[in-house]
Amino acid sequence: MAHFLHNLWSANTVTVTVLSIVLATIVGAVLIVVSDPDVLHTFSYFTARPSDALTASWDLISGAYADLFKGAIVDPATVSAWADGSGTWRQVFFPISETLTYAAPLAFTGLSVAIAFRGGLFNIGGQGQAVLGTIIAALAGFALPLPPVLHLIAALLAGLIGGAVWGFIPGILKARTGAHEVIVSIMLNYTATLFLGWLILQKGVQQPGRSDAISKTVDGSAQLPSFGGELRANLGIVLAVLATIGVAWLLNRSAFGFELRAVGANSHAARTAGISVAKTYTLLMVVAGGLAGLGGATQVLGTAYALTPQVAGNIGFDGLLVALLGRNRPWGTLGAALLFGALRAGGNRMQSYTGISLELVTVLQALIVIFIAAPALVKAIFRLRAARSARLGASIAKGW
Repeated sequence: MAHFLHNLWSANTVTVTVLSIVLATIVGAVLIVVSDPDVLHTFSYFTARPSDALTASWDLISGAYADLFKGAIVDPATVSAWADGSGTWRQVFFPISETLTYAAPLAFTGLSVAIAFRGGLFNIGGQGQAVLGTIIAALAGFALPLPPVLHLIAALLAGLIGGAVWGFIPGILKARTGAHEVIVSIMLNYTATLFLGWLILQKGVQQPGRSDAISKTVDGSAQLPSFGGELRANLGIVLAVLATIGVAWLLNRSAFGFELRAVGANSHAARTAGISVAKTYTLLMVVAGGLAGLGGATQVLGTAYALTPQVAGNIGFDGLLVALLGRNRPWGTLGAALLFGALRAGGNRMQSYTGISLELVTVLQALIVIFIAAPALVKAIFRLRAARSARLGASIAKGW
């Protein structure tokens, strides 16, 4: 037991990640108090009656984080209602359903960024690749006259191919000309977004009878199956888990995974060992783009069902944060996607019930990533053992 506690309190990856979340929660609590004028007023006479300020702060913070939990995991009131027959099981599982719904696309885009990091590339173009995935998947979803199961498979493959093609462009330019993938990817993000805005308004794509920017609705045969009713969780989360398994196998068990890890560690040494760095870069960006495209396909086939200018949201950019929080590891990335999904789902309830802005959830996400990226700060605050700090810093930087 003593050895276990010794290792737990060392500056290892898991400990720092958990403590980073704790620190973000504490800072978030301070921001909650500062953002409420009524609670701030109680601090104006703190020296006279400190209990007023402390009680008001505690009530606000505990209420906000309780609503965050109830909106992301489970509301005990719905469990009690289900037990006494006045509620349904769907109400009990609604919060976790929302978490899974938000997490599925983030898992794909997070994996896209993570696998590129492991190969030494910074795939900041996940947003554009996800947008292309939504476009091609939606077009296949309402334009192809196919039977149900085949139609869904075709739409998902279309999204994968759309993202892969958009990832191929920076990959081949990097391989053949040395063009930096970050610059090319950023430009392609803008190109994809502008293309989406133009395409939606074109005849044959725009929904008939509408003058605003919205496309035809994806056919029911191409939509991801869900639990129905108020439960929006769909097959996308299952596909995200399967993708995580696939990426883990690709990285750790395949010859291509060995090559991309070798290139990511030292491209010059890999080239000397006979590995084609140009080929690896190209294939890596194709795979990364395909994963991001699947994230976009999951978004449009599972929740949106039609193209709009904001159909992909920020899932590509959020994927950067998810990959960083997950330490560029497949299962860590999936766990980070679930955490971000929970924050988003819980944030909706927190805003509705407590009146706290949803932007605070974004601040919490940013704080978590900031502390994750600064392990020395976390180690100093909690007086963690320094034995593994160097290795921790290396694990964060690996693949950049």
